[in-house]
Amino acid sequence: MSIRPASYLHVITITGLAIFVSACVSKGMVHENEVFTEELTELKAFFSIPGLSATIAQGDEVIYEEFFGYSDLQNKTAVDSQTAFPIASITKLFSASLIMKLVEEDRLSLNDPVSEYLPESGLKNEIKVKHLLSHTSQGDIGNQFYYSFRFGLLTQIIQKASGKSFQLLMEEKILQPLKLDDTFLLKDSVQLAQKDTKFALPYNLDNGIADGFIDYGYYTSAGLVSTGRDLIKFAQALKHNSLLTEMSKQTIFQGQNNNLPYAYGIFNQEIQGLEVLWVYGQYDSYSSLLLTVPSKDITLVLLANNNLMSDPARLIMGNLTSSLFAISFLKNYVFEKSNLPLFETKDFSFTEPNIDDFYRKKVLAQALAESFMARFNTDKMQISAHLLDETFSAFPDYIEYADINLLHNLSFLKSVAFYRELGEFNQFDTQIEEIGNKVLHEAPNNPYAHSYLGTFYDRKGDKEKARFHFRSIIEAENFSTSWYTNEAKAWLIDNQ
Repeated sequence: MSIRPASYLHVITITGLAIFVSACVSKGMVHENEVFTEELTELKAFFSIPGLSATIAQGDEVIYEEFFGYSDLQNKTAVDSQTAFPIASITKLFSASLIMKLVEEDRLSLNDPVSEYLPESGLKNEIKVKHLLSHTSQGDIGNQFYYSFRFGLLTQIIQKASGKSFQLLMEEKILQPLKLDDTFLLKDSVQLAQKDTKFALPYNLDNGIADGFIDYGYYTSAGLVSTGRDLIKFAQALKHNSLLTEMSKQTIFQGQNNNLPYAYGIFNQEIQGLEVLWVYGQYDSYSSLLLTVPSKDITLVLLANNNLMSDPARLIMGNLTSSLFAISFLKNYVFEKSNLPLFETKDFSFTEPNIDDFYRKKVLAQALAESFMARFNTDKMQISAHLLDETFSAFPDYIEYADINLLHNLSFLKSVAFYRELGEFNQFDTQIEEIGNKVLHEAPNNPYAHSYLGTFYDRKGDKEKARFHFRSIIEAENFSTSWYTNEAKAWLIDNQ
């Protein structure tokens, strides 16, 4: 970790702009930076992240840049500004920008049917390019968000519409014009060995920190490698319309339906009355986050060399406030709540004046994180359960604020107890059933909810209810297969 003195001042040139990295913009900013550094240090330790890069830009100034830990544990190579990380699904925002460049050139339309480009895909004619871009091609087309690997089909569509390879178009339209010199599509190990790049090595958490692996290959869903500084350049280019027109940018950020959490290649979420645009990345051994709050003109980039900045928060479900990393940033730089502790202790209880929606979201984010980490340390089960108990007590109308991530949290605690042979864990069975019913009332085909409830009833010995939920997964129309499909099929075969 590098901690700079308050007088630190440095200049980076980003796309022709002089960007000042300063830890002393104001006394308030010094305090926010110090608290954020302390909390990132806590989070790095909590999730056993080997190396972490953090960059914040406000306006056209980089107000925060810190590096924590190592890109290579064995050789004790510290993370720095040139350390490049695979950014996984943040690639989707670059790909959405490529699509909009082709739209500007009249080479394709967001309303083009996918079948025109990919007749062999077997997708319905009603499914259009915009539905792939917005993860609304499954279930109720255009109206229901489900994060889908179908986004990757855009690779072939881009190539057919442009007549060029995805890699060449990415370089010509984005990487070269913006001078993103440390950003590239990762093909294979030979390419990586030949590049003069400070590359963050991959790690996993299992029985301690272990060597991970690199996901080679690229397409519209994933495959870019980048740095914090380059991602800030990219975000600045979008903001200043130097990459896309204002209309194209707004199309990406707003998507097709204001009621959906995902626009085109990026999430668009209202948090405490403010629009927050964000995209995350998650491989098995890497994680990343890029978010911006337009009304505050502030952008955050986080990069890590294990998957635990993203996976525990279930960001795939579209709720940024499930991430403690995002909560830390928002409370310190957006909502002026730096004095709130990020982590609560096992004897926590809600008291005035902390009984508000943001505080509840913060506590639930910790409860979700504690439940995930309980697989490595079962003591964290009790912390998660206590935080949930206190939340349900202080906010008894949990059906009003419950979502799929809260259902996941409750279900995951039962799973940890089951797999670690800790006996039955029935503390939140009522909430699991009620919240599960709420989620399915809003989205009857939600495969995650059906999977959680199918497993819940199976372990309670109610085979008929379990069968209903597992059958609902495999019988849902217009859904591609995934892990939940395979698990449902396996259960139904075993329980004929």
